[in-house]
Amino acid sequence: MLAYSTYSEAGGVGKTTAAANLAVAHARAGLDPLVVPLDPQDGDLSHLFGVDDQRTESVDNLVRHMIRRPNGECTDLIRTVEGVDVIPEHNMLSDFAEYLLREKEQSEAMGESFGIHAQLLRVLREAGVPDHYDVLICDPPATEGPHLYNAINATRSLVIPVEPSAKGQAAVEGLEALVAGFEDQLDIEVGVLAAVPMGFKNTRDQRAILDEIEYPVPEIIGERASLMEGCWMQQCSAFRYVREHRDRRREYELETLAKFDRLARHLEREVGLEAPNPPEPGDVDHEVMTA
Repeated sequence: MLAYSTYSEAGGVGKTTAAANLAVAHARAGLDPLVVPLDPQDGDLSHLFGVDDQRTESVDNLVRHMIRRPNGECTDLIRTVEGVDVIPEHNMLSDFAEYLLREKEQSEAMGESFGIHAQLLRVLREAGVPDHYDVLICDPPATEGPHLYNAINATRSLVIPVEPSAKGQAAVEGLEALVAGFEDQLDIEVGVLAAVPMGFKNTRDQRAILDEIEYPVPEIIGERASLMEGCWMQQCSAFRYVREHRDRRREYELETLAKFDRLARHLEREVGLEAPNPPEPGDVDHEVMTA
């Protein structure tokens, strides 16, 4: 199974947009992706896909499963949109750290162990995710804490959206130390599958910044504010937005879709995963056929 978390220290670089469009790109090729967003804030991946309608209600959710207080089967949490299975975020994520610490204290008082950074991995394994899905994508918040650590522990690999600016350069320069810190904290090996520059305008300074990125850069996403804002307004991927909500198909937007398709193929090849029905990159009318 291909598993990765989209992560960036800097906010507003398109991390969630990248996760959503990569998930759809995997599904377009006939693979079965599961997306686990873990951001407690509004404007998250669940909102982008239009499946956040129960986040304030007293319903079963992923946090309850991670603190061993489920109200049903984990698979019952899943919502499917654009060929992608999503476990929606819930407002209990806002107090996730407190819930985990409370459960840890209770477990230790009973002589049991409870790894606060291993609970998402446990839940996904118990739900049979490695056996039923081809791709797992986690979209945690940028801030360090149990949301991020659980995501990285479950996936062990990162896809890093990069802002091609001095701010983004500083974030990239600190990534090696950050990844080493994750490995020490979690006692695991963490790999970087790709760095993905987002909002690239091809200036001299931006080109210089890209030259200094030490991780693989298989694709560069140009500045597409109108396309990405349209996705959030219509609550859909860029593929669906171009197909159903644009009055005409613009070549530069089709090329952006092609980049997401090609990036998805690159990530799949990194783990030897062969998609059964890959589209011609950027073909928005490609018929999705699952294996």
